[in-house]
Amino acid sequence: MEPGILTELAGHTTYGEYLQLDRVLAAQVPRSQPPHHDEMLFIIQHQTSELWMKLLIHELTACIRYVQSDKLEPSFKIFARVGHIQRMLFEQWSVLETLTPNEYLEFRGALGAASGFQSFQYHAVEMLLGMKEAKVLGPFKHVPTQYAELERLLESPSLYDEFLRHLARMGHPIPADHAQRDWRLPYEKSEAVVEVFRRIYEDTEKHWDAYEMCEKLVDTEERFQLWRYRHMMTVMRIIGFKHGTGGSSGVPFLRRALETRFFPELWDVRTELSPHHPRRPHS
Repeated sequence: MEPGILTELAGHTTYGEYLQLDRVLAAQVPRSQPPHHDEMLFIIQHQTSELWMKLLIHELTACIRYVQSDKLEPSFKIFARVGHIQRMLFEQWSVLETLTPNEYLEFRGALGAASGFQSFQYHAVEMLLGMKEAKVLGPFKHVPTQYAELERLLESPSLYDEFLRHLARMGHPIPADHAQRDWRLPYEKSEAVVEVFRRIYEDTEKHWDAYEMCEKLVDTEERFQLWRYRHMMTVMRIIGFKHGTGGSSGVPFLRRALETRFFPELWDVRTELSPHHPRRPHS
C-alpha cells in the first residue's frame, strides 16, 4: 500500500459500484441440482461472449454512422477495435473446449430449451453486417424490446448496404436497386457491384479509402467465419452430432451457416482481378 491510496471510500464512487459488480457477479446461477462444477464455466463463457457482443454492436453501430456521413477514415479505427473484440470471442472457445462430453452431459438437461440461437445480440450482429432473415425474430416474440430492436435492424440498411450507398454517392455506378431497396430482404449479389470493386482494386491510388474499407470488411467477415467454425468444432467436440437444445440439427446447422457470405462481391472480385494494375506503395 502507498500512502496516497484511498482507503476511506464512503462518499466516493468505488470500483465495484462503477462496474455494478454486485449485479454482474451475482448473475452466475447454476441450475443443475446439486450444482455441477463445470456448469459455472458454461455460464461464464456465454455471459462474457454476450458482453463482448454488446461492445461489438456498439462499435459497428458507430461505424455505420461514419459511413452514412461519408467519413470512412474514422471507421478504420473502429474496425481495428472490432478485430480485437472478435479475437477475444474466438479465443474464448479454447476455454470451453476444456469441457469434456461426459462433464457437459452432467448438467446439459438443466438448459432445457435454452440455445445460443436464441441470442438476441448474435442476431443483431448478423443484421448489422447484412444477414437479414425475418424468421429469426420468432424466438423473441415474448420479449417486446428485443423483438422491436431486431425488427428495426431488419428494416434498416446494414453496414454493407451503407457502404454501397456511400460508393453511389461518390459517383461509382452502384445499381439503383442496391442503393435503395427493401432492406428486410436478404441481400442478392450483383455482377455490377463486382465490377465496381474491380475498378477500385485495380486503381487503389485513386480509390484508396474505398479500397481500405473493402479490406476492413473482408477482415471482419473472415474473423466472423473463423469464429463460427470454431463454434462448430467446439460443439462437435463436446456433443458430437446430437441435436441442439433449442431444436436445431446441431453441427449440420452450424456447418450450413459457414456457407453464407455477408459481403459476397468482395470475395467474388478476387477472381476477377488481373495481375497488372497500379498499387499504392506501402509506407
